[in-house]
Amino acid sequence: MKCDTANPKASGPVDVWQETFPVRFGSIDKSDRLTLDAVFRFFQEAAISHAENLGVGLQDLARTGQVWIISRMSAIVNRRPKYCETVTVRSWPRGAEKLFAMRDYDIRDKDGIASVSARSCWIIVDIEKRRPLRPQPVMESLPKNENMEALSWSPAGLEERGNLQKTAERKALYTDLDYIGHVNNVRYIQWIEDTLDPRLLEKAEKMRLDINYLNEILGGEVIEIMSAPLEDEGCSGAFAFEGRKAGNGQAAFRAELRLWE
Repeated sequence: MKCDTANPKASGPVDVWQETFPVRFGSIDKSDRLTLDAVFRFFQEAAISHAENLGVGLQDLARTGQVWIISRMSAIVNRRPKYCETVTVRSWPRGAEKLFAMRDYDIRDKDGIASVSARSCWIIVDIEKRRPLRPQPVMESLPKNENMEALSWSPAGLEERGNLQKTAERKALYTDLDYIGHVNNVRYIQWIEDTLDPRLLEKAEKMRLDINYLNEILGGEVIEIMSAPLEDEGCSGAFAFEGRKAGNGQAAFRAELRLWE
């Protein structure tokens, strides 16, 4: 079924949201291939559109004083689609695990082969109290999509590492912030990419990123980005990251990135 991104509710509820379009110029790097941050941006937009389609979107939840917040995500890029290549981005809910609402994604080529697969964990937060709520009451009305696993595991909590060194510093500015008023989840991916030698990312054909969003970053806050290489045989590069708030050292995110040429 064709999904209408301009009016997600127009088609009626769908179990799996999908959008087909060519890879645009703003989504590639010097290698002429899709960037990792573009992957996360595609998935974010698909998830938001599908939530609206299912009646649990931003405005729907806002009426009850609630909001969706992404907590964890794992994504594997097995092949990076090229500029002007037509891809189909899909997203679907996968039920709830404790406080987490699960959502899967993939990006498929014209032959229906998944180039990218991912799974995310979301929490529902009380907007005023900034506290998580049980997702089950919201999830009960959503499609179960049993036996439709993009990944065979759920994103796990990443451990704190003691050997990290400061490699960058970023201040959260206007263009970093989203509708909720904190740094958008895709911006974290861009911050991570910007700490690396661009040639590593340009040469990589396969990538895996695991990220935990631990504490929101508000406008004006300064984040120290810490990193260290990981011992990982077979990778052309593997790195651990942690974003810490300057001043109090509170961890805002942790991530691990692996690259293969």
